[in-house]
Amino acid sequence: MDALHERGVPGAYDFERTLLSVAGRSVWIYHPIGASPNQPTRPPPPVATPASPTRTKAKQKGKEKALPDPYAAGPLMTLTAAELRARALTIEPWRTAWIGRVDVIPPQSDERTALVDRGLVLRGFFTDEEIAEIHRVGDLWLEHKDAARLAKARAQKSADDAIQALREEAKQERARKKAEAAEKKKQRAAEIARRKAEDIIFLGRGVSGRLNDRRANVEKLAEAGLPVLATPADVAKALGLTVPRLRWLAFHAEASEQGHYVQFEVPKRSGGTRRLSSPKKALRAAQTWVLENVLRRCGTEDAAHGFVPGRSTVTNARPHVGRRVVVNLDLEDFFGTITFPRVRGLFVSLGYSPAAATVLALLTTEAPRREVRYDGKPYRVAVGPRALPQGACTSPALSNLVARKLDRRLTGLAKKHGWTYTRYADDLTFSRDDDTQVGALIATVRHVVTEEGFRINEKKGRVQKSGGQQTVTGVVVNDKLSVPRAEIRRLRAILHNAKKTGLSAQNTSGHPHFEAHVRGMIAYVRMVDPERGAKLASQLAAVR
Repeated sequence: MDALHERGVPGAYDFERTLLSVAGRSVWIYHPIGASPNQPTRPPPPVATPASPTRTKAKQKGKEKALPDPYAAGPLMTLTAAELRARALTIEPWRTAWIGRVDVIPPQSDERTALVDRGLVLRGFFTDEEIAEIHRVGDLWLEHKDAARLAKARAQKSADDAIQALREEAKQERARKKAEAAEKKKQRAAEIARRKAEDIIFLGRGVSGRLNDRRANVEKLAEAGLPVLATPADVAKALGLTVPRLRWLAFHAEASEQGHYVQFEVPKRSGGTRRLSSPKKALRAAQTWVLENVLRRCGTEDAAHGFVPGRSTVTNARPHVGRRVVVNLDLEDFFGTITFPRVRGLFVSLGYSPAAATVLALLTTEAPRREVRYDGKPYRVAVGPRALPQGACTSPALSNLVARKLDRRLTGLAKKHGWTYTRYADDLTFSRDDDTQVGALIATVRHVVTEEGFRINEKKGRVQKSGGQQTVTGVVVNDKLSVPRAEIRRLRAILHNAKKTGLSAQNTSGHPHFEAHVRGMIAYVRMVDPERGAKLASQLAAVR
């Protein structure tokens, strides 16, 4: 209080002090001006406390912002600390939100806070200006203390909103992509369906690699007088088929329940059996078109006599008549060595695109098959590469075209060394008037044949000299063209005995069409030796 007195605080509130002796010691007693020190109470009614000039000016300056002071009455100056606490405790805690708070400065509008502020001022701990500054800072704290949290909350909300927006955007993007994928899938299915109806891009494993190449040599095809075919659709149109139908005919299946060929075996002249593959109606029609419109328009080498219109075993044998030595060689598995890649390559060499050549090669080749049963069902399973089937009308012509280079090389070899060369299917024949250097010829021919993708059948080679019977494709060529004597004798015996017992009695082999068989044999003799054939025909007529 002495410090407050020095600062003039009691005087500002109309208090003064008087020095009294209390209990043997001097004590300053503060009391209202004009009152007795022994009774320091302000007589009612209370007198308003005059303000100091400095404080009055401060109050006037901040009058608009000053808060009401419910405890500005002078009698508070006389309250002790205990009385202030007792009065503060009369305030019900639930009526204020500031009791027990240590994180904020309560505002001056709070009753309990105002009481505390007045006590602090009356006790001289703070001035009104300091209390006002404290509350100004407190109000600022109350105003801004949650700014960081709110900013964080707003940022979190913004982040959540952004994440939600991103999620929504991602969801929409997924939906868009899903819709696009569905549309693409739909378009792809439609495109596949369209291509299946209009084009062929796959015809089986191992054979479809060049179906995408549609480049044809149009000039070369036109020069050769061949139909221009560049795409599978072109082939289908030329054959009078739909694209799906052509796909069905040309498709290569490793195993199938039904095929396009009927396979059967026939006995060989030399013993054993030969497997033939006869195409069914639809495939036969397609092969016939290929034969007539493509293969027959391609020339063959002069040395080739088999399967060539106007040529026969007789024309094949005639160049070798009267020679000192005749060498016969046989190509092993002739049709079987002309595989799908070689046939496709042939069509490409003619000028067709690889795609069209692939389709044509698949129509004219077939794989050897064996029947197996799986799950109670029969399947025809491929057991080898696709090659020319024996029984298809296109196989002979294709074999001659594939063997053209072989014929050219062997013809050149023969001319160089004085030999004459002809070929009838898989039979190679060489002849000349000098019987030397036969071994060298055979060795060279074997080498050329191997280089051209064929094989010599070592079991069927023959060297025939003029001292014995010389035959070429079943025709005797020693001095002139003739049928072997054994065949003539057999025919004469049949016709002679038929005069006595009838022609059917001579069918000891059980031939189903024996008379036609005999007529065919006589016709063959007549082709080789017209004079002798005419005599045999007369004998057959006499039997009837």
